[in-house]
Amino acid sequence: MTDWARVRAEGFAVPTDRPLPELVAELSAMLRSPDPVQRDSQAYSILATWIGAGALGPELLHALGDEMVERFGDPETQARTFAPLILDAIVSAGVFEPSWVPPFERWYVAEEDLRGHDPKLGWLHAVAHGADLLGALGQFPAVEPVEMLRLGIGRLLTPTEYVWRDLEDDRLGYALAVTLTRADLTETDATGWLDPAARALVGYPPDGPRPEVSNTLRTLRVVYVLVDQGVRIGDQVAEVPHRDLVRAKLTEVLRMATPHFL
Repeated sequence: MTDWARVRAEGFAVPTDRPLPELVAELSAMLRSPDPVQRDSQAYSILATWIGAGALGPELLHALGDEMVERFGDPETQARTFAPLILDAIVSAGVFEPSWVPPFERWYVAEEDLRGHDPKLGWLHAVAHGADLLGALGQFPAVEPVEMLRLGIGRLLTPTEYVWRDLEDDRLGYALAVTLTRADLTETDATGWLDPAARALVGYPPDGPRPEVSNTLRTLRVVYVLVDQGVRIGDQVAEVPHRDLVRAKLTEVLRMATPHFL
């Protein structure tokens, strides 16, 4: 068995004493581990680094992507929530399969364990990790951007008893804003995805918003700031093509809960 702590400490160089597919299979299995050091600090960080560096060829990346998609149905929370992180790295490296998208969409809106951090399991972060993949898919030319916008608002409005506390709103807000930079979005699609949020805010309860509404409002405020100021993608700042229309729609929705907003 490879000393993965040593691999990480020595700059993530790929060991040469074992076949690469065997190394990747071992790291993939470690992504299911309840040990946060083994899963996060070692397996995830090493795999993500290797993928970003181009150490894994297309065939291996396709196989790994298929395996991660299967993890969306895993009984272990940490296995489900680390799958989108690896898929994010794979898609960002330019490898994509259309068949990966529907299972991700089904999992993202249905996931019930929305804890950011667990004292024993470490980071779980289903919403944030899923947001990272949503943003990668939202930028990928083969994916319809409006599909990712609708997925994001679907995740936001899915009923929950959990108010996000670990910057999930920042991560999902960024993913939505990145998707809004797509030049092929129509004016209708760039604003229409917000209609479910407007409907959810009709008849605002006197005893305060439900958790999912609070999560939605905070996330949309993040989107507003990014749309207004520009969205940093790598070393560049991208503008949202329909900036004024999107900003006006966001203002309309946010004012339903916060009348003094702008």
